[in-house]
Amino acid sequence: MRRAVVITVSDRASAGARDDQSGPIGVGLLRDAGWDCADAVVVPDGADSVEQVLRAHLADGARLIITTGGTGVSPRDETPEGTARVLDRLLPGIAEELRRQGAAEKPAGMLTRGLAGVAGAALIVNLPGKPAAVADGLPIVLSVAAHVIDQLAGGDH
Repeated sequence: MRRAVVITVSDRASAGARDDQSGPIGVGLLRDAGWDCADAVVVPDGADSVEQVLRAHLADGARLIITTGGTGVSPRDETPEGTARVLDRLLPGIAEELRRQGAAEKPAGMLTRGLAGVAGAALIVNLPGKPAAVADGLPIVLSVAAHVIDQLAGGDH
């Protein structure tokens, strides 16, 4: 079974001031789709914390890493910056489709700065922190995730 990880990026959730609402949704969808996925990991906002947790899970063998939160325009929203430090190649089509779908739901959906790409043998995708964005976005990711991971492992087209 392939291993996935969900990382919630939130100052408030990491400090215990707010429950993680989006991480459990992502975990549930991944498990329902047949992925081995532990409970969500919660880290504070910031490029450094995102980079560190991504590198740790890549080293531990994760093949699909979903982040939720930290993709907006507020000063502490640095998930894309931390992710960019780890990615080997961008997959802009995934991020573009997520933004397109998000904007179709509400105009603020076009403000997400999330990235998608590959690092080593893993697919990493940044989703917004809203529970609805995770519920709507993760099926888009899952529609191509297995194919991407097969390709990274040397699979045929």
